[in-house]
Amino acid sequence: MDSNNVDMEDLAQDVDYSMGEGFERQRAEAAALLQALDRKKAARTMAVPTDDKQVKARLREMGEPAILFGEGPGDRRDRLKHLLQQAQAARGDGMDIEGEDTDDSDSDEEKEDEFYTPGSDDLLKARRKIAEFSLARARRRIAKQREEAAIPLSRIVEVRKKLYGDLKNYTQLGSQIGDERPISQVRYSPNSKLLLTASWTGNARVWDMPNCSLKSTMRGHADRIGGVAWHPQATISQSQEAVNFATGAADGLVKIWSLASEKSLATLEGHEGRVCRIAFHPSGDYIGSASYDGTWRLWDVEKKKEILLQEGHSKEVFALAFQDDGALAASGGFDAIGRVWDVRTGRTAMVLDGHIREILSLDFAPNGYQVAAGSGDDSIRIWDLRALKVSYSIPAHKSSVSDVRWFRSQEDMQFKHATSSPAKEDADMNGDKEDKPKPADISRSGLYLASSGFDHTVKIWSADDWQLVNSLKTDEGKVMSVDVAGDGKYIASGSYSRSFHLFANENDL
Repeated sequence: MDSNNVDMEDLAQDVDYSMGEGFERQRAEAAALLQALDRKKAARTMAVPTDDKQVKARLREMGEPAILFGEGPGDRRDRLKHLLQQAQAARGDGMDIEGEDTDDSDSDEEKEDEFYTPGSDDLLKARRKIAEFSLARARRRIAKQREEAAIPLSRIVEVRKKLYGDLKNYTQLGSQIGDERPISQVRYSPNSKLLLTASWTGNARVWDMPNCSLKSTMRGHADRIGGVAWHPQATISQSQEAVNFATGAADGLVKIWSLASEKSLATLEGHEGRVCRIAFHPSGDYIGSASYDGTWRLWDVEKKKEILLQEGHSKEVFALAFQDDGALAASGGFDAIGRVWDVRTGRTAMVLDGHIREILSLDFAPNGYQVAAGSGDDSIRIWDLRALKVSYSIPAHKSSVSDVRWFRSQEDMQFKHATSSPAKEDADMNGDKEDKPKPADISRSGLYLASSGFDHTVKIWSADDWQLVNSLKTDEGKVMSVDVAGDGKYIASGSYSRSFHLFANENDL
């Protein structure tokens, strides 16, 4: 019995010892795993420049090759992150085995990794000017929304029912060969009488609507035009010095044009990659441009110079849009992330994180608090800036959503431009203006959204419940762009097949 007791005790001691060794090994493995996760988290939050020039310079400082074969800007940035992470680990990351911070020098290292681009006096003046402009416009918009809130619901339902009924009767009116290569974008002029088309030939053409007769061809780019935009007050003046529209192309240039001449008024240089979408600020004083160089930039129209180089995306920036008030800008690109910027301060107001593929188009709703984003994941997401989240996701097309455009009533936009100064806006708020909208007036702006896709269709969506109102067939080419005329009578689309299409209510033909 004694010998048996001794054997059992020895066995118990052996078991305890082996279990102790197992626990220690598991604890060490868990601690190593936690350290690896902490390093990965630190790599994700590590401040690394998005400007490719700065990334290359940082790599050279570390004694690494600035460019590797087949490496793009995004890959180069990831390589820099990995190298910085390795360097940090070699110095000691200040984390003990339990994951507690034991090194106060981390904050200093993080500070050394921070970077910023100093702003100029021109940018400061522009921000102040934009703030003054946008606050006045926001007051006017909110006042109008309060007036419309007092309209009986039955009247609102009646107006919307009629509008959606008309949209259901839209059909293809005709098509026109627009150029020798694909039509990348189409945009209606503010008065809806002209259509501007951009082509991969590097040409921009102005067409008389709705008869689709060619008025002029602007030749100035050496490569594909990716974006065009009308000045908010375009076509009011026909003088040769009047700024009417702008174009951006794969040659990295942004050009400003007048309708009175086929020679550009100015060329804006600075982008290091292809320029995709461009947009005029609602004031008409600035142009925004998105580029493959990973940035979007703001240009002063009068001074013909760059005043802001905005970073924040890890890959190419493709889409750009301004809010109608002028306070916000939205950018999106191949990193599948959208960002809403407060142009008055330069801060990020919201991150549009939810798409699983590239963002190809952005547009602010006329109500001022919604953003529509079209993506390569075939969906449209509607973001609510008030709640800072997605309010609706639309499975819109069977292939990439190339463009999204809210309907903006021509009358509403003209009224906004006529009362853009703070003094006039304050007068409106005090009831001193005779043309102040009456409570019975119902704005149709923002009641529906048009989208185009690579599935050869243009679709119209109600902004009430995001239901499909109409699906319009084009031809066998991918639809690259869509726009809605401000008078509400026509919708135009540009196609990969080199043509553009016109749609209208068949009962009005």
